[in-house]
Amino acid sequence: MKKRKRKKRGSAALILVLFILGGAAAFLLWQNRPVIHVESLELSSDADGDGLHDLADLVEGARVSVEARPVYLSTYYEGGYPPESEGVCSDVIWRAFQHAGYDLKAMVDEDIAENTSEYPRVAGAPDPNIDFRRVANLNVFFSRKAAVLTLDLQPGNAENLYQWQGGDIVIVKSGDQYHIGILSDKRNRDGVPYVIHHPDGMPREEDCLAGWADILVGHYRFPAEK
Repeated sequence: MKKRKRKKRGSAALILVLFILGGAAAFLLWQNRPVIHVESLELSSDADGDGLHDLADLVEGARVSVEARPVYLSTYYEGGYPPESEGVCSDVIWRAFQHAGYDLKAMVDEDIAENTSEYPRVAGAPDPNIDFRRVANLNVFFSRKAAVLTLDLQPGNAENLYQWQGGDIVIVKSGDQYHIGILSDKRNRDGVPYVIHHPDGMPREEDCLAGWADILVGHYRFPAEK
């Protein structure tokens, strides 16, 4: 009886060791998987004439915005603009656009004034102090004024990932809550771009796009070059 118990313990220990070794081998294979290289897209447009095309300028501007480390604060400002030390996710966007030579607030305000019924979040009463900072409004604006791109994200597929470029704008919706960010020119091993954004807490450049795949509602590129 004792010999039988020892054999059972030995078999269990061997199975455990093999399981651990198998898991370690699988992890090493995953960790050392091939890096997917995705070609970068360059636009011809350069609104501020600084020699950087607009997508690259948007990435640079978004990065400058988050590196300033503004405190997350969602409130109303007379004149619309928060101080540099404060902000939310949508503030990364207008700051990046400003860096690239575009006045996003003016463009959004103009389109809302001319097409108020297209913007349900405005509820028929435009307010230039806040409209351009509401992601629901930005989703409508970009769907009208930017190139509308695929929501299909395939990690590891270079052809698919070419459609996801640094400087692109992505919008997600969970429940009734919207969130917005700008894609980085930095990618993970699977070729998926990082996101530059300001969630609750501190702003950051983060490898989170694949985790958003099921809640993506908008993917845009501005300007919409033909």
